[in-house]
Amino acid sequence: MTRPASVADWRARAQKRLPRMMFDYIDGGSYAETTLRRNVSAMEAVSLRQRVLRDVSKLQLSTELFGQKLAMPIILSPIGMAGLYARRGEVQAARAAEKAGLPFCLSTVSICAIEELQANVRTPIWFQLYMIRDRVFMADILAQARAAKAPVLVFTVDLPVPGARYRDVRSGLSGQRSLADMLRIGFDTACHPHWVWNVGLRGRPHTFGNIAKAMPNARGTSDFAAWIGKNFDPSVSWNDFAWVREHWDGPIVIKGILDAEDARRAVEVGADGIVVSNHGGRQLDGVPATVDALPPIMDAVGDKLDVLLDSGVRSGLDVLKGLALGAKAVLIGRAWAYALGGGGEAGVSAMLATMRAELEVAMTLTGCTDVRNAGADLLVAKR
Repeated sequence: MTRPASVADWRARAQKRLPRMMFDYIDGGSYAETTLRRNVSAMEAVSLRQRVLRDVSKLQLSTELFGQKLAMPIILSPIGMAGLYARRGEVQAARAAEKAGLPFCLSTVSICAIEELQANVRTPIWFQLYMIRDRVFMADILAQARAAKAPVLVFTVDLPVPGARYRDVRSGLSGQRSLADMLRIGFDTACHPHWVWNVGLRGRPHTFGNIAKAMPNARGTSDFAAWIGKNFDPSVSWNDFAWVREHWDGPIVIKGILDAEDARRAVEVGADGIVVSNHGGRQLDGVPATVDALPPIMDAVGDKLDVLLDSGVRSGLDVLKGLALGAKAVLIGRAWAYALGGGGEAGVSAMLATMRAELEVAMTLTGCTDVRNAGADLLVAKR
């Protein structure tokens, strides 16, 4: 294959290197995947203003978020099972993020436990929390994250139940598997010898590090999907934020806000930030793209807390668009997952370098010299 030049190229490489079950988990959305496509198309529809003859000889890409300096306004979003995209995948991605001067957020349902990342990177990583019914176990997880000196807790609230992800059913990742399914999965896996050697054999153990104690009898991804359905807590409400705050004394960011009323409630309960997110189109299909949901949320909460954006970010141009719409930084998920699956740590580093170069070009040609000052004046006004 030719050298990847964009996130789309890394997607193509990941599709070739990963077994279908793994690639479809990264790539897919819920139901008909309308929102998944809408996230990208709506981002593409945002028009930047090209400005000329402005002194853009010096660019400021770094910013600060929750007391941490970011080399550019990007956070690597939490993604489940990343340790199955490359050997000890979360560690590789965290190393790439550290080299780029960016925060890495570890998923509750990662393959590598937070202690493993702590042992392999110098920069403390952010931690993402899903609420599980067993609060004693959740308190233990939060204690482990505090012990690892995680500076920020990302509390994901848009998954009280898993979305209907048809690709995962078709691939055999979730649901009951027939003998035909097992044979098909085995054949497909055997057709990816690089993955079999690098991840399947050398990447063991394939347990879910942070929650292994809560699911000791789980066998593979199918049992894991069933476990999520039984143990993620659909009763969680705004009242539970106080429980989370009781067990966490650092910044808490609520991820999964898509409505202005919910954004106002996040301010009321004392969240330090929110992520305007539709879970990458993986939960409720048919909801707005995040770039369409962001402006009314900014109108509702203004500067009362830090507003971040994810879903649909595929380039440095998209990063600038998100900032211009009001976000203080953006989270990228599929972008780094594709690069990890396609090229491991080196792939993630290369993708981040490309994204930085794209952001620099976008800033230069819009006349924006400091990401901290990016605003609506960078966008073509809608008629």
